[in-house]
Amino acid sequence: MNYWLFKSEPDEYSIDDLASEPDQIGRWDGIRNYQARNFLRDQVAAGDSVLFYHSACKVPAVVGTAEVVKAAYPDPAQFDPESAYFDPKASPENPRWFCVDLRWGSKFAHPVALATIKADPLLQDMVLVKQGRLSMQPVAAAEWEHLLKLGQKS
Repeated sequence: MNYWLFKSEPDEYSIDDLASEPDQIGRWDGIRNYQARNFLRDQVAAGDSVLFYHSACKVPAVVGTAEVVKAAYPDPAQFDPESAYFDPKASPENPRWFCVDLRWGSKFAHPVALATIKADPLLQDMVLVKQGRLSMQPVAAAEWEHLLKLGQKS
C-alpha cells in the first residue's frame, strides 16, 4: 500500500462533497499535469490511502482521509468538448489523462494547515513542502502517521 496527498479546491470539490456522494465514493479527476498523471496512472492502486488536501483557499490544509477504490482509468472529461478538461489530442484509443475513484475515509477534527506542515521539523521532507504546486504526490508512511496524529489533536 502507498500513501498519497491529493489536492482539491474546496469550492470545486471538498472532503464534505466526497462524504455526501452515493456510497461516499467519488471520481478524482481533472489532472492535467504530466508528473501527477504519471503517478496516478503508474503507481496509485486500489487500497492506497489518501490525505485529502484543500488548496486555493483561505487556509490550505490537510482536512481528512480517503481510500483509492478504483485504480487509474481514462478521465472521461478529456473526450467531452463541453468540459473545461477537454483535450482535443486525446482519444479513447489513446487517452492522455486519467482519474481514480476515492472512498471517503475521515474528516480531521483539526485540519492541518500548510503553515503548520512547513513549520514541523518532521514534515520538512514532504513533497508538499518541496514541490508545493503538484496536485497529487506521494507521502512517506512516517509523514502519514504524523499528519493523522496532528489532525486528531485537540
